[in-house]
Amino acid sequence: MTSLDRLFGTPLSAHATRILLLGSGEVGKEIIIEAQRYGIECIAVDRYANAPAMQVAHRSHVIPMLDGEQIRRVVELEKPDLIVPEIEAIHTPTLQKLEAEGYTVIPTARAAWLTMDREGIRRLAAEELNLPTSRYRFAESHAEYLKAIEEVGMPCVVKPVMSSSGKGQSTVANADDIQAAWDYAQSGGRTGAGRVIVEAFVEFDYEITLLTVRHANAARDGITTSFCAPIGHLQAEGDYRESWQPHPMNAAALDDAQRQAQKLTDALGGRGIFGVEFFIKGDQAIFSEVSPRPHDTGLVTLISQDQSEFALHVRAILGLPIPAIRQNGAAASCAFLVEGDQVAPRFAGVAQALAEPDTQLRLFGKPEVSGRRRMGVTLALGNSLDAARAKARTAMAQLKVVA
Repeated sequence: MTSLDRLFGTPLSAHATRILLLGSGEVGKEIIIEAQRYGIECIAVDRYANAPAMQVAHRSHVIPMLDGEQIRRVVELEKPDLIVPEIEAIHTPTLQKLEAEGYTVIPTARAAWLTMDREGIRRLAAEELNLPTSRYRFAESHAEYLKAIEEVGMPCVVKPVMSSSGKGQSTVANADDIQAAWDYAQSGGRTGAGRVIVEAFVEFDYEITLLTVRHANAARDGITTSFCAPIGHLQAEGDYRESWQPHPMNAAALDDAQRQAQKLTDALGGRGIFGVEFFIKGDQAIFSEVSPRPHDTGLVTLISQDQSEFALHVRAILGLPIPAIRQNGAAASCAFLVEGDQVAPRFAGVAQALAEPDTQLRLFGKPEVSGRRRMGVTLALGNSLDAARAKARTAMAQLKVVA
C-alpha cells in the first residue's frame, strides 16, 4: 500500500494504524518517536522490562524473543498492520509463518531470517549474488573450527553466526589465540553456544556503512532505491565507537558499493532502510555485513541529515515519499559506554556535554548496566570531519555515571 491509498488512523482507536516493534533498544526508540509523528499506534516488545522503546510506546510486552509461541501470542493479540524487527535474535520461522498468513513483516520475513545469522546472508551474498567478500568457513564443532582456521589462515576473525554489538567476536593472530577465541564465540552468541564463522583478514583502506533505502515510488510504478552519504566508523572489540558522515570516497568505489548494495537489497526485498557494510580497497567495495533495519553507526544521521535514518525507515515502511536526502555538513557521533553493574544509573555532565554549539546528546534510558553497555551517544557538526569528531569525543568525555 502506498501513501496514495493508505488511510492513517488515530492511535488507541479501532481504526489506528499499528506497528509492533520486535526489539526495543535505542534504535527502536527512535523508530517509535518517528512513527508517532504520523499518529501511529506503537507497541514495543523485548526480553526485558522498561527497554528504551517501551518508554515512548503506547504499550509494551516482555517475552523471550526466541520463543515463537510467545511472539505469535502477542501478534494475534495486537493485530498489527506492520511487524518491525529491530534486533537479530527473533524466532524468524514464526515471522515467516505469520507473513504467509497475511501479516506484513518489515522488510520481509525472509530478510529477517537470512540476516539473523551470518551464515545465511554470507551465502546469499557470496555464493548466490557473487559479491566479493573475505574468505570464510563455518564450523559447528571444535574440530571443524580448527580445520577452518587452517584453511582460512591467520590472522583471522572468529564470530558466532548470530550475535550483535561485537559480542563473541575476536581476532586470532597466532596459535595462542585459537582456544580463547573459540571459548569467547561460544559464550557470546545470541542463542548460546553453537556455529561460528571464521573470516580471513581483509586488507582495506577504510570501512563504511552505506544506508540503502528501498521505498515506494508512484512515478516509477514500484520500488526505487536511494542512498545516504557513506558513513565512516571506528570499531573496537567488534563494536561501534564513533561514526562520521559523509566519509570521503572516490566515485568508482562509491559506484561499486551502491551497485552491490542495490543488488543485495533487491534480493532481500521489501521496503525500509538497510545498513550495508563494506570494506573499501582502492576502487573496490568488499561486502562485509547487512542489517535490514537502521544501523547503530547511522546514529550520526540524527544530526547529519535533514531526515535521519529512522525517519527514512518509517517513511519507507509506511509507503510515504522520500525526496532527495540533504546533508547538513561534516558530522560525527561518539558512543557513551558505561562499565560496571548498576540499576537505574544517573548521569552527570549533561550540561557540559552540550556546551558547544552544534552539539547534541541522546541518553537512551536503558534501565541497567551489567558489564559494558552503550548508554548514549553524542552528536556534533563541525567545519571538517576531524573537527566534528573531536567535538563529539569532547562532549562524550564530559559524561559521568554517578554511583
